Amino acid sequence: MDVQRLELLRELAERRSITEVARATHRTPSAVSQQLKVLEREAGLPLTERSGRGLILTDAGRALARSATDVAVALARARAVWDEFRNDATGEVSLVTFPTAGEMLLPGAVRSISAVPGLVVNCTDKDPELSDFPALTAEYDIVLAYSLRGQVPWGGRGLTVVPLMTEPLDVGLPAGHRLTSRSWITPADVIGETWIGAPEGYPFERILHQIEQKAGSQITIAQKFADLRVIEAFVVAGLGIALVPRYTWGGDQPGRLVLKPLRGVDAERQIVALMRPDRAERLAVRTVLEVLRTEAARVQAQHALIP
Repeated sequence: MDVQRLELLRELAERRSITEVARATHRTPSAVSQQLKVLEREAGLPLTERSGRGLILTDAGRALARSATDVAVALARARAVWDEFRNDATGEVSLVTFPTAGEMLLPGAVRSISAVPGLVVNCTDKDPELSDFPALTAEYDIVLAYSLRGQVPWGGRGLTVVPLMTEPLDVGLPAGHRLTSRSWITPADVIGETWIGAPEGYPFERILHQIEQKAGSQITIAQKFADLRVIEAFVVAGLGIALVPRYTWGGDQPGRLVLKPLRGVDAERQIVALMRPDRAERLAVRTVLEVLRTEAARVQAQHALIP
């Protein structure tokens, strides 16, 4: 069976649409369909079947698509071994990040990567819900994602997951708030407080629910924003308190926004890199990942020195 046709089947398993496969592979939908029909003849079994106006994979098709991933990984690993022999990490690596991780990690990482001859990293940012992060691996070599402790929204997707760092989530208070003198805050301390929250589906919402359960009282959420800087501005204005990532808050409001650790709930997020397993084998991708891990360690060490 032809490797390129196997890759088309794998893309169909991932993207679930002939049109999307055609767009991603720069083909026409009819060309994709024709190649899949040829692959079906080579395999000797039906690989797709009609479902409404589209196509879905048969059991045989899904099995072969998984094998196509194994083939892609093996080929990528072979190329990576050869690149290591030549000491050649050149190439382009595409990376997408959620905004606060981009602000925290990418300037230093990209500066370091610029010292590697021939290695180029093309970065962009998106702010998806947790369940949408895995789908981005079809478009980008590296996806910076995050989840709360105990959540694995990309489990069972066959992705390579590289942990980068753990970031505590503190309670952001306006200057002069009654709780700013405390060393830390518990759910019982915030009963009756007004909160600035995040949209439904964002992980911070789950922590607020945990606070409600621990405190035995419902939280009042006045406003909801996805943008952390807007949330911080509302806290500084005295319009509520909020969950704020310890390493990635704005920091340009010294004395006007005070962070306090939250105890009694799992208030932290795990930041990871997600990749398709074959892309994770590329030497260029592995080189970028190592730089990201170094930068994440530097950020954590820097904040550990802050009293």
